[in-house]
Amino acid sequence: MRFIIVPGWRDSGPGHWQSLWAGRLEGAVRVRQDDWITPSRQAWVTTLAQTILAQPGPVIIVAHSLGCMATVHLPPEAAAAVEGALLVAPVDPERRAVLSDFAPVPCQKLPYRSVLVASSNDPYCPVRLAGAYARAWGSEFVRIQDGGHINIESGHGEWPLGVALLQSLAADVPVAAQLHPPVFSSSSLSSPVNA
Repeated sequence: MRFIIVPGWRDSGPGHWQSLWAGRLEGAVRVRQDDWITPSRQAWVTTLAQTILAQPGPVIIVAHSLGCMATVHLPPEAAAAVEGALLVAPVDPERRAVLSDFAPVPCQKLPYRSVLVASSNDPYCPVRLAGAYARAWGSEFVRIQDGGHINIESGHGEWPLGVALLQSLAADVPVAAQLHPPVFSSSSLSSPVNA
């Protein structure tokens, strides 16, 4: 089983839960976009689709922010290779001009199981809109109180709830066992880390 990590606008930095998981989750492949600052829907979706189709079998998507929008825009042949998706903190592409290429947001049911996680105070997407996305996509909806954009800025580093949700999507795959704990040396504990 491959896990496809799909970061959002401006990528996910070193302390972001996606970056932590990408380094510890067996079978994880991180999507690399050519332009993280001025995203193009066609470019982002093409890169994501190629990443999915290059895998030897079905995949589980782990998307954040604009990565959720790239995921729901996938063409049918790439979507058919998706077994499940964890869609975290989707954005409203109409709220920021730089993201507007991802509008309109598709409103048909996704052809795979999905869990959408949204926060009551996400600055990039009102929780009611996130709930509407979940209904349209047929996603299970998990609402977090005051979780911000579910990123480093809102205090989400390792994010254990996300691990549990990923485990629920990948029932046949022992996700918790595959997320290896970080290995610290005595020097790393006493030295500042560049971030």
